[in-house]
This record gives sequence, C-alpha cells and structure tokens, in this order.
Amino acid sequence: MIAEEKIKLLLRDFFDARPDLFLISCKISPDNKIEIVIDGDEHVSIQDCLDCSRAVENHLDRDEEDFELSVLSAGLSSPLQIPRQYRKNIGEELEVTLAEKKISGTLTEADDESISLEWTERRPKAVGKGKETVELKEKILYNDIKKAIIIIKF
Repeated sequence: MIAEEKIKLLLRDFFDARPDLFLISCKISPDNKIEIVIDGDEHVSIQDCLDCSRAVENHLDRDEEDFELSVLSAGLSSPLQIPRQYRKNIGEELEVTLAEKKISGTLTEADDESISLEWTERRPKAVGKGKETVELKEKILYNDIKKAIIIIKF
C-alpha cells in the first residue's frame, strides 16, 4: 500500500507552490485508490486539479506499485469541512446542522475554533398579540457542527 505520508509530502510541495489552493482530504484505500479533494480561496479549475494530479503522479512509480489517482475539487454543494473553507465563505448563506437543530443564516465570522451566524426569525411579541421579526446571532464551535452547507441561490 502506498504510504499516506508520501502522498501528503508531495501534496505539501504542491500547495507550497500554490498557496491559493488547499487540501480538504486525502484518502488511500487498501487497494491503492487515492482520492484527493482540494479547494481554493477563489475557485478551483480543471487545470488546478490536473496540476495537483501531476504533482503526485509524477513522483510515484506504477511499476513499483499500481495505483488509481483521482483529484477532485470540493463541490459547491459539498459540506464545509475545515476553517479555511468557512473563512472564504464569509458573507454567504449557510445551513448548519447541530445536534438539536438546524440554523440557516449568514456567515459573518470564522476563526480557527468557531463561526458566527446571523439570521432573522419571526417570534411571538413579548407584549400583545402577533409576531415580530428579531435579529439573532449565534457563535458556533466547529466541534458542535454536524454538517454545514452553502445555500445556493439562483
């Protein structure tokens, strides 16, 4: 089996040369199927995926050990997984699933430990009948997030 450390070392060299791109995940199955998922601060092109693939493939020897290599970009509908993805999406609408509820709101802040979401909600008035619109803000730790996806609007 191809060593994950070897692949990550090759990827580190690639990302050092391309600081606008970053690694989301790298998985190697027992039968040497390598799946690399990348993202970028702006976007990821097909050429970026090809360049990443070549950076890995050119340093592996198929005669020594056969492998299958896939390099993918994190899709628009893919869940956010690392803090850098959240930071690049500040200002976007997110749907965040927590253990006890779902929140849809605008991502306003993201650091290495948490995010902040803002949204409006209709709630019963404190005094009298009817409802009023209230603005809410919540800080959420990454450890509490089960899933977070960007809400796509057309």
